[in-house]
Amino acid sequence: MFDHVLVGVDGAEGGRDAIALAKRLSHGGRLTFGAVYRDEPLAWRGSSAAFTAAQRERAEGQLKAALEEAGVDASLRWHGAATVGRGLHELAEATGADLLVIGSSRRGIMGRVLLGDDTRNSINGAPCAVAVAPAGYAGRRGELIEIGVGYDGSPESEHALTVARALAEAHGSRLSAFEAVHLPAYMFTGPPMPDEATITAMIEEAREQVDSLQGVEGHAAYGSAAEELTVFSASLDLLVIGSRSYGPVGRIVHGSTAQDLARRCHCPLLVLTRSAREADAAREARATQETLTATGTTP
Repeated sequence: MFDHVLVGVDGAEGGRDAIALAKRLSHGGRLTFGAVYRDEPLAWRGSSAAFTAAQRERAEGQLKAALEEAGVDASLRWHGAATVGRGLHELAEATGADLLVIGSSRRGIMGRVLLGDDTRNSINGAPCAVAVAPAGYAGRRGELIEIGVGYDGSPESEHALTVARALAEAHGSRLSAFEAVHLPAYMFTGPPMPDEATITAMIEEAREQVDSLQGVEGHAAYGSAAEELTVFSASLDLLVIGSRSYGPVGRIVHGSTAQDLARRCHCPLLVLTRSAREADAAREARATQETLTATGTTP
């Protein structure tokens, strides 16, 4: 499914969780363990070049220890950057990774990836898909028995469904889709909530839409995307959502919902950025062209 997976390693539990998830999602693809050390202008840090060298050596040591503990075949890359988010993005671009896997710990260096830095949003700004492992994931069972998709009929959610189908086929997983419907309070001039009949009609329409998806168990509920998808994630082994890389995150994920899910999701979260969607489309176009060339067919 993913040809090259980059794993954010920090020498703490978040890194171990990320490695465990990467091993399950790579499915035979190439693995790279990456560590980011602080490398910013000395005038700001008030330190010396010796500090940077020590940080670099520390990152290299963390990677070697993680590789030995994981017992897998993986390349090692360490990289200096002003922020962890920027560094991971630069590593993903330099290595050509199509998936970046990180841990969700709120403490330490990897936690700050999710809290934001000068990349504004490490999930939205990533040059590839991003998977977030929940805290303690390294100690869980590894099977992907149930894969769920946040769905609303948008191009972003259709891409998420396509990727989820491929993962479900590769892992022999069940597949389900969930649509959260919600009308914000500012749309109402009277009471801040729609009446029961309106809510019921919205849920019915959403359920019909997800039920029409072939080979997918459909679910729908009224509420905010972050809250309802968090509840939905409790029954899953992986939640897949689509996003844009700027502005509101797609139609299913608005504002900080992706970050909320990264912190609160009960299962691993796979966020398919706009860059990931465009890369998949380009690969599909190349494959189609190669098939046409091989068969001598004129498009």
